[in-house]
Amino acid sequence: MKRFHVHVVVPTLDEGVRFYSGLFGAGPTVLKDDYAKWMLEDPRVNFAISARGGEVGVNHLGFQVDSDDELASLREQAFAASVDIVDRRGAQCCYASSNKYWAKDPAGVPWETYHTLGEIPLYGADSSQREETQSGACCAPVSTTPTTIERKTTCC
Repeated sequence: MKRFHVHVVVPTLDEGVRFYSGLFGAGPTVLKDDYAKWMLEDPRVNFAISARGGEVGVNHLGFQVDSDDELASLREQAFAASVDIVDRRGAQCCYASSNKYWAKDPAGVPWETYHTLGEIPLYGADSSQREETQSGACCAPVSTTPTTIERKTTCC
């Protein structure tokens, strides 16, 4: 089952946690010095905030899925629609290890579709991916131009 994902960069984490905890009527399920996440069931959303620099506001949108099969199915759907994608297997970011792919909508908003494999102790443990990311983004690729895209008919 899919869960909508929103990641927002906030000026200060404490203020963001206070605001969103009040808005959602619950505290975060994950709380770090620079990151917080709410796994809400109604509506079914994974809502994350971070205060690690970068432009304040919506950082990226996406879908969290429960399995690699579901991830592959959505990837095929994007491929069939000729959406340019960037695959990231075993990505180590946002305190999690995930298999994922990234796309950008026509307005340039990054979209992340991913299956979380487990928790990790660091925000961005994968230094090679950190070098390829936008400032403040959680492992979002700098671009999704066809020259950086590996177009495959099956996932990885």
